[in-house]
Amino acid sequence: MQMGGSFYGNRHTGKMAFLHWSCQDVAKWIISLGYPHYTACFTENLITGKKLIYVNCCYLPRLGITDFEDMKAISAHVRELLGTSEPLWSRSIADPPRDSMGLFLEKKSRTGDWADSFTYTQFLDRKQ
Repeated sequence: MQMGGSFYGNRHTGKMAFLHWSCQDVAKWIISLGYPHYTACFTENLITGKKLIYVNCCYLPRLGITDFEDMKAISAHVRELLGTSEPLWSRSIADPPRDSMGLFLEKKSRTGDWADSFTYTQFLDRKQ
């Protein structure tokens, strides 16, 4: 498992190692961020690397994380790990779709052989 900033070397090569993280890997990552008191929130809710895609400030209270500053920080770390930008709450439905990486990760979050073998390059080719 790769933690923190070391992930970015892999993201650009398409490996996205975090997608293969187990609940225990996610717990280790949370500890590495300085939040060891939240490991049970992630392990008891079976949050794997694929499920991290859906973790944001709206979802964290359901996991038992309610400190607002911690919620903002953890959400920012998740976005950094995923390589996605913060959603704009004032975004109009008339605007172009969200960033490509976020849309790709939603497809990768599914289970099965198709999702496991689906690459970012394939996603971009289908999008055009």
